[in-house]
Amino acid sequence: MIFETKRLVVRKLTKDDFLPFHEMQNNPKVLRFVIGRGYTEEENRKQLVGCIDKYSIPNNDFWVWAIIRKSDNEFIGTCAVIGDEDEKSNEIGYRFLEKYWGNGYGNEICNELLDYCIDILKMKSVFATVDVRNIGSVKILDKSRLKFVKEFLNEERVLDRYYKFEN
Repeated sequence: MIFETKRLVVRKLTKDDFLPFHEMQNNPKVLRFVIGRGYTEEENRKQLVGCIDKYSIPNNDFWVWAIIRKSDNEFIGTCAVIGDEDEKSNEIGYRFLEKYWGNGYGNEICNELLDYCIDILKMKSVFATVDVRNIGSVKILDKSRLKFVKEFLNEERVLDRYYKFEN
């Protein structure tokens, strides 16, 4: 276990997570603000193995973990901490299977993931970016301890919001 919340456990991904991982990553609604389409089965198999393989790399700065619901041990999504040398900071993110949207899991994970980064990993700076059209995630980040900094046009010329926490 990496950390837990009242209703959720965050742990390392395993190959046994493939079916729900693929369901989430194959859903174009889940990824509409990321790549605009779902990933194929082959792409998802490579991504899952790649995430798992990173766990054994010393000084890894790319962590993607499974989010499991305590009540029934169901895989409901992933969360991530990714180092960004340009920002000299670490980006956090989360993603959920569509059937689990609207249950407050995003708020729960965002807050605990931020606490984990600051209190356990001792990170001095953490940020998140979100496409302004992703209303659900904008609301989650607006309620978090991250502070809104600015809006900017990303590489695809889409308006993003940038949030940051600095210790």
